[in-house]
Amino acid sequence: MKKRMSLLLVMLLMAVSVLAACSGGNSAEESGDTGTQQEAPANNEGENTEEPSEGEEESYGYFEAEDPSANPTTATDRTDTLIIGMTSPKGVFNPYFWQTAYDKYVVNTIFDTFLEVSGDGTYTESLAESVDVSEDGLKYTFKLKPGVTYTDGTPMTVNDYVFAMKIMLDPAYDGESDMMSMKIVGSKEYKEGDATEISGIKVIDDLTVEVTVEEATALTRDYLGDVALIPQHYYGKDFKKGDMDSLKTLHDKPLGSGPYIMTKFSPGQEVVFEANENYFKGAPKIKNLVYKTTTDETMLPMLQSGEIDMDMITVSEDNVEEVKTMGFLDLNIFPTNGYGYVAFNHNVEKFQDQKVRQALMYGLNRAEIVESIYGIYANPLNIPESSVSWAFTDENVETYDFDPEKAKELLAEAGWAAGADGVLEKDGQKFTIDFSATADNPVVEALLPIMTANYQDLGIEIKAETLDFNAIMDKKDQGNFEMFFAAWGLTPDPDNTVYITDGAQNDTGYSNATVDELMQKGKMELGGPEARAEIYKQMYQEMNKDLPNLFLYQRRDGWAINSRVNGLDITAYKDFPYSLYQATLE
Repeated sequence: MKKRMSLLLVMLLMAVSVLAACSGGNSAEESGDTGTQQEAPANNEGENTEEPSEGEEESYGYFEAEDPSANPTTATDRTDTLIIGMTSPKGVFNPYFWQTAYDKYVVNTIFDTFLEVSGDGTYTESLAESVDVSEDGLKYTFKLKPGVTYTDGTPMTVNDYVFAMKIMLDPAYDGESDMMSMKIVGSKEYKEGDATEISGIKVIDDLTVEVTVEEATALTRDYLGDVALIPQHYYGKDFKKGDMDSLKTLHDKPLGSGPYIMTKFSPGQEVVFEANENYFKGAPKIKNLVYKTTTDETMLPMLQSGEIDMDMITVSEDNVEEVKTMGFLDLNIFPTNGYGYVAFNHNVEKFQDQKVRQALMYGLNRAEIVESIYGIYANPLNIPESSVSWAFTDENVETYDFDPEKAKELLAEAGWAAGADGVLEKDGQKFTIDFSATADNPVVEALLPIMTANYQDLGIEIKAETLDFNAIMDKKDQGNFEMFFAAWGLTPDPDNTVYITDGAQNDTGYSNATVDELMQKGKMELGGPEARAEIYKQMYQEMNKDLPNLFLYQRRDGWAINSRVNGLDITAYKDFPYSLYQATLE
């Protein structure tokens, strides 16, 4: 068979996974330096021969096209170009500053790292020829493969890695990576003092670099190895410590060593690439690559017409049926390594009361929302972790089944009482919620009417605005919101800064000392996933009670792929850019 069935839930649950990328942040719906990534919600991986559980046969798997001969000539006549549909990137094509998953797709197409995520969530060598770890876990020696060049022909050296570390440890760095958490020797002196070098990073020769840390963690090797190397001669020519401006002027003019070279970026329309013939893993087999902007309304017609070759569809019963009916599209469905949520601004007084947050959870009919959008392809979620993760738990976790009466009791206990117009009041303030959501999004179209009606029944008035995804991210960055809907895409390791007090990815103001303590404890545990899972179980139980967000659902992800496209390896952990160089067109 050209492609084998991808039934990954069992395998992913058993996978021993490690840390995630340190080269990004989060965004509404998904980025990821320490463990998560934000991306536009719901517009949008290992193989196993075990059968899925009863009733799940259609819920996930790799479903091959039943009639490839139905392929439109628009696609089949395109013999040297792969066109991939996606939400429009923002144009922040820098591995240390990107925010959205769509910018990250571009970044991962252009840049490389010492280590690279595999389909099961573990990390393996990419640019690295070898990685040696000292017995005490405090020294990491990365050896670069010889002969790697950037796409302008300049040889790559480990000095480029040192330059990358200086960016992320710079006092003016305002991206969402948290390299300080690795406690590299000399990092504090560099970031907060007058040091011009990081004493714990030592270049042995052009291909070898040593990194010494103050403490060993379960994440250090893979965190340090997942730093993208960028050419110092290009990005560093105008760079000065304490000033990021020269780097930011190059966000839309990236230069890397990856499988493709970006040749054009048209905001809102497309990103165009050509193959890097000197790619160190081998020249890509497909000469041209285009990331074309699509929406929920346009992606299926564009797939059917052959205008695009693949896109990440919203996995609903209607969409799955439509894709299968087309006949010439493969469909790869897998459990999402992420979740949809509604964020609270914890700097807003009314959301600082745990009882209010619990009331809003009990008072929202999440099951109805999920069923109306996804049918069998999603389920309500009660902790901020995907069921594909080894750290997931449902032990002693409140399910928050729809219970308006319980919600009303909690609101009354929190001091909210109905005014003359039926709207709840406290200390002279009415309970209204300014709610931001992405426009033209099927989740929002289902969520808003149900939320509005459910909360009106509680005496809460929803004032909703729908904006494009990037506008909501801007409001989030500015703290100019009360509640918004988005989703998180998670990295393989549960460690992250999303819910840590003043964390690099914490944009909502949430703070819980118990969560802080347990997250740190889980990071420091060296006994493997089983020992760490016990710690994270306690943390998730606390978050289930405290509710930093309204956790909505875990859905299925699904890629509709033209049957003439072969060789891509896409899993819940591994995005498509990592295997683009090996893809072919029949």
